[in-house]
Amino acid sequence: MNIFRFPSPESTPQDRLTLEARDWLVLLTSGRATVADARALREWCAQSAEHAQAFEQAKVLWQQLGRALEQPRVPRHLGRRAFLGGAIAASAAFFLIRGTVPGGFSGLGADYITEVGEQRRVDLEDGVSLELNTQTRINRRESAGGTRDLVLLSGEVEVQTRASVVLKMQAGTGWLSASQARFNLRNTDQNVCVTCLDGALQVDVLGRSIRLESGQQLTYGARQAGTPQAVDTSLVIAWRQQILVFKDATLATVIDEINRYRPGMLLLLNSELGKRKVQARFSLDQLAGVALMIRDAYGVKCTELPGGVVVLS
Repeated sequence: MNIFRFPSPESTPQDRLTLEARDWLVLLTSGRATVADARALREWCAQSAEHAQAFEQAKVLWQQLGRALEQPRVPRHLGRRAFLGGAIAASAAFFLIRGTVPGGFSGLGADYITEVGEQRRVDLEDGVSLELNTQTRINRRESAGGTRDLVLLSGEVEVQTRASVVLKMQAGTGWLSASQARFNLRNTDQNVCVTCLDGALQVDVLGRSIRLESGQQLTYGARQAGTPQAVDTSLVIAWRQQILVFKDATLATVIDEINRYRPGMLLLLNSELGKRKVQARFSLDQLAGVALMIRDAYGVKCTELPGGVVVLS
């Protein structure tokens, strides 16, 4: 979380909560918030009723500020101190929005980038083709042996190797080696998931060498790696057909995944509702109205904020 102001030593606990809540709101509406930020904000709000109330009050202030800016005069019921506080937050958000670049600042210099909701194909000269999903960053680099390796910094990609040369690709703490294979590789929130779609590939991670056959999937993180599991590969690559499919997933997981494709952010603050299991199928062109679909299905309250942010509570 980015903190823009520091409370003074004499400030009260409520003052600190108010500042933190406004900073969360600035981050949310800046255009730079990530799925991890959304999870962190949910955890912050769940710490106590006071935390949740502070965010609710900041949200109301933000909406009042937006309406005030549309009027020639500031409404009298909006106190001067509250209005100025909101204006400071709005200004911070404005400069953050102006400062964002495709792929975010961390994406500067990546060889291949896709923005939110974008998918693209890249054909490399060595017989390798890449199908990049939304919010993906990939680098190419020369290895010690003179070959070119790929690094999936973040996002998701389907890789097809056609040449006899072995492709080496890094994602997180692991290295993949493949020749004459097709696989789906995802690196989000410091977790990596690799699915072999055709042929076979090898994953070297945390001192282990694991072979994946067609139809098998492996997940790993910075400290541990799982074992190969058989999966329905059609669900893994549904995004190639512009579709998202969820089977027995929690609503919180569904919303996190939708946020990868949708400009702005959906933020579900009801933790109990987030645990509900969902069977769903969305086409990517439906995502603009998905907040209303969730509202109608679960009876939640929707609050729209600047930058495409919708709070579900």
